[in-house]
Amino acid sequence: PRAGGPMVAINCAAIPEPLLESELFGYEKGAFTDAKKAKPGRFLLANRGMLFLDEIGEMSAPVQAKLLRVLEDHTIEPLGGVKGVKVDLRLVVATNRDLRDQTRKGRFREDLFYRVSVCQLHLPPLRERKGDIPVLLEHFLARARRERGTRIEGLTPEALRVVEAYPWPGNVREFQNMVEWVTITCKGARVDVPDLPAYLKAGPPGAAGAPAPPAGAERPSLLSYGLSVEDVEKAMLQEALDKARGNVSEAARLLKITRNTLRYRMGKYHLAVPEEPE
Repeated sequence: PRAGGPMVAINCAAIPEPLLESELFGYEKGAFTDAKKAKPGRFLLANRGMLFLDEIGEMSAPVQAKLLRVLEDHTIEPLGGVKGVKVDLRLVVATNRDLRDQTRKGRFREDLFYRVSVCQLHLPPLRERKGDIPVLLEHFLARARRERGTRIEGLTPEALRVVEAYPWPGNVREFQNMVEWVTITCKGARVDVPDLPAYLKAGPPGAAGAPAPPAGAERPSLLSYGLSVEDVEKAMLQEALDKARGNVSEAARLLKITRNTLRYRMGKYHLAVPEEPE
């Protein structure tokens, strides 16, 4: 019955924590200073359809508690509201974290975990399903041909072997970025090894067996790696988070940006706060 209804999606990590509650549940006029008129939340917008919550593992404890109540009572209460509103929808959630482990560590509500894990689908990383690479490659190339008129037909067997040997730490998003890059830079009908980004041929930074640069050698230009601005920014964000041991405020200080800006960019690149060692 919900197949013809709306499909609403929201990335919980991309929205600052103070705003997530109002985005999900909405608010009434006058609920706070700038609330000059009522705004429906994502739950109400998805009524009689489906709501997709991406990165649910980043949700704060208070919002988790409100979400649990919605799942139990099928009722939402907008900020500033005095009565609940019934909703009927299918809820689908996704996360790159192990929620069972997060529950054991007290970072995710156990009762909510059992409510959202009724039917679980585990998607292995791209490095564990190499057989999907040719299918994904054709999908993204077909989209480029359709949307931008590119004429690239595919990869040579040698180039495909290089692509399949790379571990793809960024999974499908990184793979899609690579395909877009070659559709812009490659001039021939088929992509050969020289047309691939340099980091694919060199392997990931710090990979085992990678030769160390000789002492006193000149550092190569960053442009020689074939990285996009997004690749460099994502790597900087991840390095700062690792160095700060998951402390978002400290990572923001290292990057010389505000905490909210860092939260936004973490959501943009689907970065999670690193786990602290037990």
